[in-house]
Amino acid sequence: MTRSSAATPGGTLVLDSEGLAKAVLRDRTVTGWLALARADDLRVITSAAILVEVMHPRINRPALEWILSRLVVEPVTEPIARHASALLADAGLHGHKYAIDAMLGATALAAPGPATVLTSDPEDLTTLCGSRITVIKV
Repeated sequence: MTRSSAATPGGTLVLDSEGLAKAVLRDRTVTGWLALARADDLRVITSAAILVEVMHPRINRPALEWILSRLVVEPVTEPIARHASALLADAGLHGHKYAIDAMLGATALAAPGPATVLTSDPEDLTTLCGSRITVIKV
């Protein structure tokens, strides 16, 4: 993983469900980002809502628990839920299709910035959060 000005995280690194799942699978790109975050002493977080997406019978639970022990799982508090609802409204979106992305976006925006989100869904997060976060496709 090389550092570039466009893709160097600062502040907080945020994992969506795909980022977390790829960390469990030891995906080279995601593990590179995690190593960079660790080397730069950055916070690595995810939203508690992401656990609902990533926990399924086929996931390697010991590997998942190990990854979770190395990051912060942020709760979906009422202020986060209200901010997520506002993000959806501002983007003209609603419904369950975007709910978890909105909760993750609100979590990223509440984190010490700047926040970089590793996601499989860059379009939705960019629609919800605009340029207030850096979005990296994994």
